Amino acid sequence: MKLVLIFGATRGVGLEVAYRLRGRNQPVLALVRPNSEPAPLKTLDVEIIPGDATCSGDVERAFMALGTDGIVISTLAGRLDDGTYVDETGNQTVIDVARRYAPERLVLVTAIGCGEMMPYRSEQAIAAFGDVVEAKTRAEDYLRTSGLPYTIIRPGGLLSAPATGRAILSTKPTIHGMITRADVACLIERVIDEHNSLGKAFAAVDLDHSRLDPDPSKDSHAEPLTP
Repeated sequence: MKLVLIFGATRGVGLEVAYRLRGRNQPVLALVRPNSEPAPLKTLDVEIIPGDATCSGDVERAFMALGTDGIVISTLAGRLDDGTYVDETGNQTVIDVARRYAPERLVLVTAIGCGEMMPYRSEQAIAAFGDVVEAKTRAEDYLRTSGLPYTIIRPGGLLSAPATGRAILSTKPTIHGMITRADVACLIERVIDEHNSLGKAFAAVDLDHSRLDPDPSKDSHAEPLTP
C-alpha cells in the first residue's frame, strides 16, 4: 500500500481518515503542530512530523518523509491569528511543495457549497459559514491549476456519529445534506483506491440526510458504502 501523508490529522475528518487507513495497515504520516494533541495518532502508530502547514519548510520536511508516488490528504481548516484561513493559506503551501514531489494524488477536503456549488447555497448556509467557503474555493482553484493529480471532496454538514454506510459521492452541484465524519473517511478511503475519481470534485452526503437524493443511475459515484 502507498504511504499516505495527512495534513489536519489530529482531529475531525483527518483523524477519522487516519483510523480508517491504519485499520487496513496502510502506513500513514502526519504533520502535527506542537500545540496539537498527538496521542490518538501515536496509538495508531502514525509517524508524526512536528510542524505547521503554513510554514513551507515544515511542509517540505513532511514531503521529504513521504518521498515520491505517495498519497497526500489535506483536511486543513481554521482561522489564523491574522484573520486568514488555513483552509486557503495552508493548502496553498501544501500544493506549492507537492508540485516538487509528484505525489500520486492530492485529496483536498473542503465543503459543500464550494466551487460550482456556490450559487446553490441556502441563505442559512451562507449565514453559517460566511467567507470560509470563498477561501476553500480559492484553495480548490489553486489545486486545479497546479498540474497535480487531485480529487476534491466536499462534505455536507458534519456529524459526530458512527459511520452509517449510507454515504455517497455526487457530482450534482445542487445537492445538500449531512454526513458523519466517519463516513467521510470511508469515502476518502474509496477515492484513493480509484483512478476514475482523478480530476473531479464530489459532494459527500448521507442518503438519509440529503435534501436532493441523487439518482444512482445518473451518477457513477452515488453508491452507498459499507462502513
